[in-house]
Amino acid sequence: MEETLKNAQDMGMNVRAIAVTNPGNPTGHVLSREEIEDIIILAYENGLVILADEVNQDAIYTDVPFISFRKVLIEMGDPFNKLVELVSFNSTANAVTGECGLKGGYMDFINFDKEVAEVLHKLKSMEECAATVG
Repeated sequence: MEETLKNAQDMGMNVRAIAVTNPGNPTGHVLSREEIEDIIILAYENGLVILADEVNQDAIYTDVPFISFRKVLIEMGDPFNKLVELVSFNSTANAVTGECGLKGGYMDFINFDKEVAEVLHKLKSMEECAATVG
């Protein structure tokens, strides 16, 4: 992962975030605590925002227990739990209906500047509309 980031930077790319799906869909692969910590350290060292898609917590096909990025980040303590910006995506309906287009979800913003969080809230509020079946 570090090598991929370095290669992108060597090509002149300004990498700002890392997107992670945990558990994986459709494989059900789950990241270990150590793997999550490695990603958090990488984000800390490179000033990256972590975008953690954690929607499929109920679709696990392994004995590795699911641990959220939020939990690991908080438990890692200083400086990580105060400086690493994390967006955790989750669902209120994925395990209930599971039908495409009929899901409700939320995002949890951790360690974001207050003004940035307000702008993101405003942007999401502007695009909300009544859910309809296509």
